[in-house]
Amino acid sequence: MSEIIVQSNNKIFMKSIGFLFIAVILLLSIPQDSPGAGNSRENAVVHAVKKVSPAVVNISSEYKVHKRTSPFSGFGMDPFFESFFKDFFEPGFERRYKRSSLGSGVIIDGNRGFILTNTHVIAKTGTITVVLKDEREFEAQIVGADPDSDLALLRIASKDPLPAIEMGESNELMIGETVIAIGNPFGFSNTVTTGVISALNRSVRTEKQVFQNFIQTDASINPGNSGGPLLNINGELIGINTAIYAKAQGIGFAIPIDKAKRIVSDLIRYGEVIQAWIGVTVQNIDKRLATYLNVPDGKGVLIKEVIKKGPAQNAGIQNGDILLSIGTKKIFSNKEYNAEMRNVAAGDIIKIRILRKDKERICTVKTVVFPIELAMDLAHKLLGIRVKGRSMKKGVAISEINRRSYLFQIGVRTGDVIRQLDEIEVRNIKDFQKAIVHYRQKRSVVILLQRGDQGYYITVKL
Repeated sequence: MSEIIVQSNNKIFMKSIGFLFIAVILLLSIPQDSPGAGNSRENAVVHAVKKVSPAVVNISSEYKVHKRTSPFSGFGMDPFFESFFKDFFEPGFERRYKRSSLGSGVIIDGNRGFILTNTHVIAKTGTITVVLKDEREFEAQIVGADPDSDLALLRIASKDPLPAIEMGESNELMIGETVIAIGNPFGFSNTVTTGVISALNRSVRTEKQVFQNFIQTDASINPGNSGGPLLNINGELIGINTAIYAKAQGIGFAIPIDKAKRIVSDLIRYGEVIQAWIGVTVQNIDKRLATYLNVPDGKGVLIKEVIKKGPAQNAGIQNGDILLSIGTKKIFSNKEYNAEMRNVAAGDIIKIRILRKDKERICTVKTVVFPIELAMDLAHKLLGIRVKGRSMKKGVAISEINRRSYLFQIGVRTGDVIRQLDEIEVRNIKDFQKAIVHYRQKRSVVILLQRGDQGYYITVKL
């Protein structure tokens, strides 16, 4: 009996030795420089930063600041737009300074030299200089900019291919997942901060406008980080950092990359973002209107006007329908409708769910570019004016004005000349039409008005 036990123990011992030998061989075969292997400190964050940092650039720009003293404050002059007009102020009213602004950007196409950044990083720029991590410098050209999303696209020319970032997706982000921000805060190049996604689809109100559908993170994002990349743990681009909320402490925001992709596509193709149009005007449903229409309060928006022969009418949508959703996005207000339409490209086919006489139905609508021939009627509806061109002179002259309009009430008259709408210089009728179409969904616009050799800035609600 004892011999049997000894033999059994010997077999167990030999098997144990065999398993131990195999385990040692496997451990020795693991590469020692792999992320997270053995005692290596190169974790996933370090690996992602090494992979991406060559594509993160520093952006500096020189621009001129124009400061003028104007006697026209009674017309609601908005000083924010003073720097856009230089033609009819006396030299004594102006002083010029040169400043340098720092921000970040990320190379998204190394072969063509495309760099994505924030619009506010390059605003009011003269010469834009891009500096890579390897200290190569390039002068950049602006391909296009979209102030509504705070995204801009630059281009630099290089003989050799440039390092570029790998695009990720932002439609399946998870609250709590680790993110990495890289940028140049306060001029310190390639600074890395980490955090988690705190919230999704955030709306952020600034002094100038409301931005929709932001990623919120606790990764530190300072002014110099603006335009830099927000990465997932795999080093993929999921957002563009933006430091637009001055009161934020421990809160950062980024523009989702899925939204940025569509905007970049338009900027490359057209030099601007083309807003989709379906030919409806909507309004919020308050308690009184909800009671009258017999619909739940705050559910959907009322379609108060359908343009004849427009996409919506062609799809069967009618005046008085309640618009409940666009695609999978439920709509509860006019703001949400406009925000969702900004995420749709012209030419897309969208599903719109409506409520009509207590019955829901789905309408398939193909979006189009806003017809430019409707711009003049739109200007009359929004501003209460009609305009005409000026022979051999810049700007458009007001030829007709509604006496009940805000412009007439503050003293604007026929013969006054419109030189600019927000950031678009109006040199002729075509520019005016373009500006009206471009800003039609804004809550307000700033008009630069000329009377004689004097200029007035006027903020008008739309």
